[in-house]
Amino acid sequence: MEPNNNNNKNVVEEFTDQKSPETPSLIKYISSNQVSGFDNTTYKPSRLSNVQYPQQEHLNYLQSKEIEIPIVEIPSPELEPNQTHKRIHSVSISMPPSPIQAHVNSTKKVLFDEVTDSNGAAKSASCELPKPAKFHSQPMDIKTAPMLPVNPSARTIDRRFDSFKTWSGKLERQITNLRGKPQRESQPDDVVLKSSEIDNLPVDRYFDALEGPELETLRASEEILLPDDKRWPFLLRFPISSFGICLGVTSQAILWKTLASSSSTKFLHISLMINLILWCISVSLVILVFFFYSLKCLLYFEAVRREYYHPIRVNFFFAPWISLLFLAIGVPPSLTKYLHPALWYILMTPFFCLELKIYGQWMSGGQRRLSKVANPSNHLSVVGNFVGALLGASMGLVEGPIFFFAIGMAHYMVLFVTLYQRLPTNETLPKELHPVFFLFVAAPSVASMAWAKLQGSFDYGSRIAYFIALFLYFSLAVRVNFFRGFKFSLAWWAYTFPMTGAAIATIKYSNEVTNVVTQSLAVILSLASTLTVSALLVSTILHAFVFRDLFPNDLAIAISDRKPKHKKWFPLIKNLSSDYSKDIDNFLKFTDSEAKDLEASENVQRSDGEQP
Repeated sequence: MEPNNNNNKNVVEEFTDQKSPETPSLIKYISSNQVSGFDNTTYKPSRLSNVQYPQQEHLNYLQSKEIEIPIVEIPSPELEPNQTHKRIHSVSISMPPSPIQAHVNSTKKVLFDEVTDSNGAAKSASCELPKPAKFHSQPMDIKTAPMLPVNPSARTIDRRFDSFKTWSGKLERQITNLRGKPQRESQPDDVVLKSSEIDNLPVDRYFDALEGPELETLRASEEILLPDDKRWPFLLRFPISSFGICLGVTSQAILWKTLASSSSTKFLHISLMINLILWCISVSLVILVFFFYSLKCLLYFEAVRREYYHPIRVNFFFAPWISLLFLAIGVPPSLTKYLHPALWYILMTPFFCLELKIYGQWMSGGQRRLSKVANPSNHLSVVGNFVGALLGASMGLVEGPIFFFAIGMAHYMVLFVTLYQRLPTNETLPKELHPVFFLFVAAPSVASMAWAKLQGSFDYGSRIAYFIALFLYFSLAVRVNFFRGFKFSLAWWAYTFPMTGAAIATIKYSNEVTNVVTQSLAVILSLASTLTVSALLVSTILHAFVFRDLFPNDLAIAISDRKPKHKKWFPLIKNLSSDYSKDIDNFLKFTDSEAKDLEASENVQRSDGEQP
């Protein structure tokens, strides 16, 4: 052990006597000021120095600042602990890629000649400029993201609604040019509908593409012309059936005027102030609905035209004029007691022109004959005649009111029989009950009051019409459970005024036949009518402001004129099922008859002429 210790002492003495070895080049102290342009902020003029940039002043400010870097002591593994090497680290600042970085790229970059790798071998490094750094965008929080100004000219116009516009967007572009604004980019022409797709649709197309009591639900196999993935403009979603609200509210004004002025209801002590308030609300509502639908006629005439050709909504075109007639009848006595007869002629002229068109289609025997398009909403086109006769008779007119009363009575009898029979050609009348059936009550109840006004008393003719209306009212009221499960619709408002009309007719009848039964019936029907209108008003407000679905996309006006394509085997299955259904119907037709009838039902002629 002693020889080994002696050897170690000799090695240590030799190591202490020798001078310190030379420091490797990698960690050798080099002052950055010895090399011009090496990681310093001293600006050196270059060939781009004469170019002035907006940020040049800010750059000179940065260059005038000296960056002080703390001295870091790096211990050398080969030296003693008390010996350290001092080196100032250079600082590299990344600048965004912009023209002001051109002079920075011209500065000199010095790399060490020898770079020691992990194995201790020395590598020679060429003096190459580093590649410019790539900057990648990073996700930014929406709250902290800067709001960049949007160029209005970069926005695109949705041209898919142009086919329903009155001017197909041409007027909009002309107004834009006149205002001096640049035209915005439009979508490709393949998005815009062709003119062949907006021709007049036959009535059979509405029956094939739509379903429901009001023909407003699109079948699953159908396609529409307008986009169904977004909310349409408000005017396109504003239907003609919105005038049903006017019918319900204006009829209430007449009801409360009759309750306040009738002798049989004096015990209720109802003030005419209620009539005044309801009448003012009705006037405001009629003006508002007229304004929006007039805008629709001006801007989206194609949608109005499609509603006119709709077999059910065409009857709602009588609703605006009926609402005006209701306003004239329900005018408060505090405002005026007598209306000029010229008002009656003004209101009945468009009504008469519309009747010529609709009633002519019923008799023509074409696609829109009554046996094909008959539905309970046709009562709207008939009841207007009786309302006009009632208003004319109250003004002192005779011939004109009788003329419209006769037209209304003739077409009401034909319509009543057609709807009651449920002809095989009539496919629109649903099997289940619906609030639309209350329109059966409207025509006879108003007709009874019109005839009483013409005759001067509630005579037998008025009583016959009134009793028909009362029976139809009771026949629907006892089946109230069948009216459940229907989705709220704006067209329900049109079915409230028949209940109001029945209540008013009952009050008129109680004035002629005054007793406890008639007075109680008048109060009950008036209360039922008022509660129904109030419930619909609450539902309308909820759907308008809470659910926000009062005016959904009106799919009934956007159906295509082309039928959906089915596979070849689909018609075969359809014809086969129809043949079997005919055999079943013929068999069930005689199930309650004698045995010979059952045999007759089995011996139905086949298509090949053979008997089973």
